[in-house]
Amino acid sequence: MKRASLELVAATARRPVPAQNGPYAVAVTEGTVYRWCRCGLSATQPWCDGSHAGTGLKPIEFVAPISETFYMCGCKQSDNPPYCFGNCRGNNRRPGDL
Repeated sequence: MKRASLELVAATARRPVPAQNGPYAVAVTEGTVYRWCRCGLSATQPWCDGSHAGTGLKPIEFVAPISETFYMCGCKQSDNPPYCFGNCRGNNRRPGDL
């Protein structure tokens, strides 16, 4: 799907567009402020680049508690954003969630 089409989808539905099916493994530095892209439109995934303007969605800002590799949600459907919870890979599904 073209970027303009993705922006239209996010703007009209006010729902995030999955950036990828699976997490982004990223090294974070303790004490650094990060802005996780919630809309899925950022060209700098998983971080926000301001592409959410007009979508009604805003990034999640957090301070890294430790220096480590974090697994940031790429599908934008995590039950624990901004971290990957495995929702796009079938984890966390209950019987009847088809």
